Amino acid sequence: MTDHPTSIARGREPTRATSDRGFFLIMAIAIALTVVVGFSVSFARPQTAFASAPWHVHLHAAVFSLWIALYLVQNALVTRGNFGLHRTLGVFGAGWVLVMVAVGIHTTVMALVLHRVPPFFPPGVFLVLDVAGVLTFAALTLAAVALRRDAAWHKRLMLCGTIMVMSPALGRLLPMPLLGPWASWAVSGTMLLYVLVAVLYDRATRGKVHPAYAWGTGAIILTQLLIAGLGFAPPILALAARLQG
Repeated sequence: MTDHPTSIARGREPTRATSDRGFFLIMAIAIALTVVVGFSVSFARPQTAFASAPWHVHLHAAVFSLWIALYLVQNALVTRGNFGLHRTLGVFGAGWVLVMVAVGIHTTVMALVLHRVPPFFPPGVFLVLDVAGVLTFAALTLAAVALRRDAAWHKRLMLCGTIMVMSPALGRLLPMPLLGPWASWAVSGTMLLYVLVAVLYDRATRGKVHPAYAWGTGAIILTQLLIAGLGFAPPILALAARLQG
């Protein structure tokens, strides 16, 4: 006896949902591991003096690390079907995004004021890179929150937003001093590789790519273009110089 098409479709949906949950959990684990490895490599270098860094650097590390942990926990909760706690933590996460924006911009400004900008970044590029990066993260993530009732959009935009948070870790993994003017491009390109994995997963399981990834990819590319276009703009250079005293 042949199964009714509707029954087949209904049977496929739970399978796809389970597969999707597993995939996004794996991506969350991959992002968390990238961040841990990136900062572990940095701390292992003799010239790294994180313990003596200003308080705002420690605050920045704690605030952004908590987001990575929260993203991992949220995906684990969805995988286990605990949607109630997922929604509760989601409310906290939405507010935490605003904290991250404030802390991220403050830390960037203080890096310029205290002359703690990494030597491989011109001051103007560093300023635009960090500010544009955290604002892009916030835009993608808050868009995901706004679309939380549409799971397909929500989880993909949330993934793209969290990929933006990997930038500092990637800057510690990549040979930044050797990349010269291509340093920020290398970071953006690596982030796009993570998005590409998600795109390929969509293609393999859905037969098409969800439009959320076009927005995520476009946001990463636009951010990089802003870095390249504004990093040496006279107003940005003047602002960076003023902050550096």
